[in-house]
Amino acid sequence: LDLIKLVPDESINLIMTSPPFALQRKKEYGNVSADEYVDWFMEFADDFYRVLRPDGSLVIDIGGTWLRGKPVRSLYHFELLLALCKKFYLAQDFYWYNPSKLPTPAEWVTVRRIRVKDAVNHVWWLAKSENPKADNRKVLKPYSDSMRQLLKNGYKARRRPSGHDISTKFRKDNKGAIPPNLLAIANTESNSYYLRRCREAGIKPHPARFPSGLPEFFIRFLTDEDDLVLDPFAGSCVTGEVAEMLNRQWICFEIIEEYLEGAKFRFEHSVEGLGL
Repeated sequence: LDLIKLVPDESINLIMTSPPFALQRKKEYGNVSADEYVDWFMEFADDFYRVLRPDGSLVIDIGGTWLRGKPVRSLYHFELLLALCKKFYLAQDFYWYNPSKLPTPAEWVTVRRIRVKDAVNHVWWLAKSENPKADNRKVLKPYSDSMRQLLKNGYKARRRPSGHDISTKFRKDNKGAIPPNLLAIANTESNSYYLRRCREAGIKPHPARFPSGLPEFFIRFLTDEDDLVLDPFAGSCVTGEVAEMLNRQWICFEIIEEYLEGAKFRFEHSVEGLGL
């Protein structure tokens, strides 16, 4: 809250962040309860709005939680979305599916077997305007084998049973498929350079790191080279590392100094250029 006051008005193209979730168990990096969460987060919202450019975006990766001692879900992340939509537009909702996520909560999933594994985070893409900067041509996926075969053999324009008209434009090779709003990205980093260097230096790594593929998708999708990206809950600074790789300018805030010291390992290959 103190640092963002120093960021000039309308200077940020993208805020890409994963704030502490409202989990039942207290984490060492600090997290508030679901009952307090919306009020806590909305303290930041005014400044998030202020620093974003008119065509800028706010992307929040946020996991859900369960009511304490009950096999039913909290609505805190939906309540946060409704509160934020009093200031921002909801450009689109995304869902990050982590196929490597452990089966939690164990009580309901692996002990009583009355729920299934919770493996999806919600990702809210919010914007200051109805038309934020975005270009899905920057995040195209490789065509499937069947689509490549269709492009090769051709497709007869006709009306499908659903009523949709498939025109001859369907045969155009656009160099890739438009991705869906379900992002399947495994979060496996057990042998990463960051973790190895933290172990060597005796520094505790941040325990809640999102995979680089998540900020990479949104940074490519919503910004251009030299645009400015902010992560106000940076943790181990994955957002900064990806922004650096993609030739974006970036600012990351982290309140726990040990995590910041560990984050520097992500930039050892370009440490002189960063002035660290």
